Amino acid sequence: MAPIPGSGLAKGLAVTLRTMTRKTVTEQYPDTQPDLPPRTRGVIGLFEENCTVCMLCARECPDWCIYIDSHKETVPAAAPGGRERSRNVLDRFAIDFSLCMYCGICIEVCPFDALFWSPEFEYAETDIRDLTHERDKLREWMWTVPAPPALDPGAEEPKEVAAARKSAEKLAAQQEAERQQAERAGTQEGDE
Repeated sequence: MAPIPGSGLAKGLAVTLRTMTRKTVTEQYPDTQPDLPPRTRGVIGLFEENCTVCMLCARECPDWCIYIDSHKETVPAAAPGGRERSRNVLDRFAIDFSLCMYCGICIEVCPFDALFWSPEFEYAETDIRDLTHERDKLREWMWTVPAPPALDPGAEEPKEVAAARKSAEKLAAQQEAERQQAERAGTQEGDE
């Protein structure tokens, strides 16, 4: 049996009419900003005050896309008769985002929480050499980092916090016992 002439055209028009009545799912990107999920990996922001120039991020980066320069400064003694100290001062911190594979190893290994994921993703450049962003741009992106989520009320307390509270309670109890003992000693002297 031969197909009816024009049946293919009718089927195609039926599909077209069916999809024309549905709501569109296309997002008009430049005009409307997308709703990004939490923990979106956009670019890396630098909190410069926390950076001690330990170079762990640059050493652990599998792409070698982090460039750090620093110099040593002598800090005068804190107390008279003390010795001078030296500390590293950050001169340059740059990330080449044309090489970066956004693995996040640098953020994970930073012992001082100087690097964070920013949800910022609009940093396209017309020249690949402009994708190396210096610390001033990384510092700007730091302020786009969202606040961490609130702790779950039913979650266990971290071990460090529990240990600190225990030692504080123990110290408070010890001080209270010493105070009571001093009061008793003072009242016994007053009775004599």
